[in-house]
Amino acid sequence: MNLKNLTASVLRISDIYAAEHRIDRDRDWALLKLQEELGELTAEHLRLTGRARGTPDAQALGDEAADVLGMLLIYCAGAGIDLDQAMQRKWLNWLEPQTEVATAT
Repeated sequence: MNLKNLTASVLRISDIYAAEHRIDRDRDWALLKLQEELGELTAEHLRLTGRARGTPDAQALGDEAADVLGMLLIYCAGAGIDLDQAMQRKWLNWLEPQTEVATAT
């Protein structure tokens, strides 16, 4: 599955969730939910590494990571961020051969 299709699916699920729970999903909501999910991922990480109380659960860690990604996709869609372009510009361009700039002497 590519990022565009994944985003479309996540947005459909988010639409269903918002309708069922009568949630107004603006950019602030999406960013705050992203932060909440990151906190939950952090808590699972701490449990798995023995630095927090509770039963370690590797599946829960993956589930929380999925929540973080889902909320990031929702936030980006609402903010008009083309995540494919941003990733290409910020990260993936490092994999492309870099051309050296010739300096005049």
